[in-house]
Amino acid sequence: MSEKASLDEEYWEHRYRQNRTEWDVGTITPPLKAYIDQLPNQDLQVLVPGGGNGHEAEYLFRKGFHRLHLLDFAAAPLRNLKERVPAFPQGQLLQQDFFSLTPNQYDLVLEQTFFCALPREMRPAYARQMHMILKPGGKLAGVLFSEEFAAEGPPFGGTALEYQAYFEPYFQFNVFEPCRNSISPRQGRELFIELERRERPQFIA
Repeated sequence: MSEKASLDEEYWEHRYRQNRTEWDVGTITPPLKAYIDQLPNQDLQVLVPGGGNGHEAEYLFRKGFHRLHLLDFAAAPLRNLKERVPAFPQGQLLQQDFFSLTPNQYDLVLEQTFFCALPREMRPAYARQMHMILKPGGKLAGVLFSEEFAAEGPPFGGTALEYQAYFEPYFQFNVFEPCRNSISPRQGRELFIELERRERPQFIA
């Protein structure tokens, strides 16, 4: 079985049902909280993909960002958010494949542990899809792991140089630097990014 085939809806649903969610720290993490706190416009159309139990979506919603969607392969984490935040609109909880989203929908996509959960072979497609679903001038912001892991994933690690190759054709780099406010177990192991969608992809011949 290929890596891509094994990390399917059934795999992730099983992980949540078995409470095997080591990546979930039980609340929004400081880098995402600080980024959200400085956003001036609560009317942004926001997506949290592969958002798991939805701590970022919950924080956004309670801050007044109501034009947001939480997307996950598995149903269990979406139910978990709805139980914690009954007012969160059911229609904004998306149980579907990220790669099935249609173009030009979002002003902002927040990245927190989704990229690292995807099979490595899908990383170029992730960058292309992000470009496609963002509106002109839209942004991708969040954290990426900045080291390789000895253990077999997910999560899957990587390097800043590797990530640059995926994103540079599609995005301008507003912020791409070591994360300074990671939680203790991730200190020195994360990059913080804010990438702005290019009007047209740029490829080097």
